[in-house]
Amino acid sequence: MAQQSGSRNPPVLQVDGLTRRFGGLTAVDRCSFHIDAGRITGIIGPNGAGKSTIFNIVAGALPPTGGRILFEGEDVTGFPAHVLFHRGIVRTFQIPHEFGRLTVLENLMTVPAAQPGERLWPVWLAPGAVARREREVRERAEETLEFLTLWELRDALAMNLSGGQKKLLELGRAMMAEPRLVLLDEPGAGVNPTLLVKLGDMIRRLNRERGYTIVIIEHDMDFIASLCERIIVLAEGAVLTEGTMTTVRRDARVIDAYLGGGEEEAVEPFPASVGRST
Repeated sequence: MAQQSGSRNPPVLQVDGLTRRFGGLTAVDRCSFHIDAGRITGIIGPNGAGKSTIFNIVAGALPPTGGRILFEGEDVTGFPAHVLFHRGIVRTFQIPHEFGRLTVLENLMTVPAAQPGERLWPVWLAPGAVARREREVRERAEETLEFLTLWELRDALAMNLSGGQKKLLELGRAMMAEPRLVLLDEPGAGVNPTLLVKLGDMIRRLNRERGYTIVIIEHDMDFIASLCERIIVLAEGAVLTEGTMTTVRRDARVIDAYLGGGEEEAVEPFPASVGRST
């Protein structure tokens, strides 16, 4: 496991009775769970379980129909994405959202907020402050590229990166935001096995060395088991069960939710990879 067992850390995120309806469809149904600070937590579930919808609500891309969200003890229910981003909630996507015609380095440099060079008057009236801030941002971006072993690609256009390299760049963009909570939506999707090992190592280091609290949606069970001590299983928009991967893999309800199995099938763990879409 990537994390040490021990007493529970205080929750950085508390989701209480979260609900989201789309017309007559209930995508998230009175869902409640917590995320411990300083941990890597996994969220799994069959297709249509509501995983990405919950990420969208927590990150402010969608308002909830009901329930509430507490972030570091504060009720942030319904806050828009840009407000939550500045408070430290950052999410990535199954399909990376890079700026394709910017270089890898430029992609990272666009992330930090409140850059004085983004406004006209500081450029004219305080060029020294603008230059200092740009140097600071560039230095942090270069450090991030070194960490992710993407330094050699710093001048490449982001559109020319491989799928796995784009996932690393997406992780780097999250790092540039100095997050308090990182929501990773299927970071392993479309990544070759060699790069997947590298990506997993980066996630562990961000948790261990920088103290990032990380939540991962993933369908690759071996990948998520190697990273997460605690797994939350969703089905039909609500929490089905939670525990270690060993525990949830042998839960008859989990087997049934994924494969339509039953008690007899529950003695064997479900496959390492069970699909890709959410």
